[in-house]
Amino acid sequence: MMALLRTQLYIDGHWRQSSDQATFDVLNPATGQVLQACSDATAEDVRDACEAAANAFASFKKTTAKERMVILNKIRDGLLENKKEIGQILCQENGKPIGEAEGEVGFAASFFDWFGQEGRRAYGQVIPTVNGDRQLVCVKQPCGVAAIITPWNFPIGMLARKAAAALAAGCTVVIKPAEDTPLTALAFAAVCERVGVPHGLVNVVPCSRSRVAQLGRLLCTEPLVRLLSFTGSTEVGRLLYRDCADTVKRIHLELGGNAPFVVFDSAELQTAVTGAMAAKFRNTGQTCVSTNRLLVQAGIYDRFVEALAEAMKTTLKFGDGSIAGNNQGPLINRKQLEKVKSLVEDAVSHGAHVVMGGKQPPEGGLFYEPTLLTGATKQMKLYTEEIFGPVVAIYKFTTEEEAVQIANDTNKGLAGYLYTNDYQQSWRVSMALEYGLVGVNESLTSTCEAPFGGFKHSGIGKEGAQEGLECFMETKYICFGGLKM
Repeated sequence: MMALLRTQLYIDGHWRQSSDQATFDVLNPATGQVLQACSDATAEDVRDACEAAANAFASFKKTTAKERMVILNKIRDGLLENKKEIGQILCQENGKPIGEAEGEVGFAASFFDWFGQEGRRAYGQVIPTVNGDRQLVCVKQPCGVAAIITPWNFPIGMLARKAAAALAAGCTVVIKPAEDTPLTALAFAAVCERVGVPHGLVNVVPCSRSRVAQLGRLLCTEPLVRLLSFTGSTEVGRLLYRDCADTVKRIHLELGGNAPFVVFDSAELQTAVTGAMAAKFRNTGQTCVSTNRLLVQAGIYDRFVEALAEAMKTTLKFGDGSIAGNNQGPLINRKQLEKVKSLVEDAVSHGAHVVMGGKQPPEGGLFYEPTLLTGATKQMKLYTEEIFGPVVAIYKFTTEEEAVQIANDTNKGLAGYLYTNDYQQSWRVSMALEYGLVGVNESLTSTCEAPFGGFKHSGIGKEGAQEGLECFMETKYICFGGLKM
């Protein structure tokens, strides 16, 4: 029996069924079995959650940074104390390996730890004035109610990165988790309840896929909501951006990527292969910073392909993530599986060579074999579309200029990677890449201390770091006049 497993909505510190008693099934993507029937929030429920958050904000905005830090530290401790149980829930509804799932819970806790401290450094300023009878002061204040829409690929990590910053700033939150992974968000709410987070600060309203468009639009148009933070596809992000216009909300969007991974001739071969494995196959390739186009210089191309194929054959094992030894889980749902299959079929039809994989395993289900394609070209759909699966497509290039041109030949700009032992080249290329995150001889770049966010169509604003806190705060300028010094 899981103590943190919940299926009801969490509004104003209370668990309740949806107003129309509707539910939707949450599936285990590894087995196809129904895990739970989860309450399906209605528009009435979401409005209630927004009202609860607004009422709580009236007093929460007056708390000190230290008081808020105490709350965030309690959430941090609650996550760490229940890492195994939350990890198990996450593994079951998302499909990622249990080690990655538990690691994600620790990653989530790090944001509550860091923002709890960073909230005490939300400094204002005193501006020098030319008028002797005035003092010009700027102070930071929380925005208000923040609507948080989270993705299925990191259902606790992305929730924490947003919610920790919001609470540290003094905002209250209404969380709409992804339809595929609501149970992890509800387990987070159960932790908040257990550690004594005041009612109304955190509200969680899961809904089914059939209601998500309506409720997403409601969060964008609800006047009580002053900020919307969304992680998901660029296509959905554009719709939310438009819907937020009428109420002139502050908006933060962390959207899709098309990450290049550039390997130059001077790169240390094994380091580059290890980096490519980490950048591509974490969460079965279902991350927004996952390598989408692997660019390899001609001089190291053959050796790299051979070494990567060997690493994939000896390292990767797909299967139910709850079983020890499996490090490649299923794709999240049938739609995502069909997308991956279609992209590989299109690449092969345009001349790509399948070195390994390229199909579903005999076991079927939502699994797809780790796949290595060579001879990739820009005529293939996977050149421009985010794969979100365990598929590596390798492109050959000759010069540095060509690599930069290919890497930047996209309207996305979230993450990019380069591997080289040429010190000057590492700086030159990292500055030329049009991406919000660049890893130089490193593929695991995300951390609570650093800003996370993209260029171009990959989003607006940053999460994490001091900039993530600023996202949830307003700057107020106060002019004191008539002062006698």
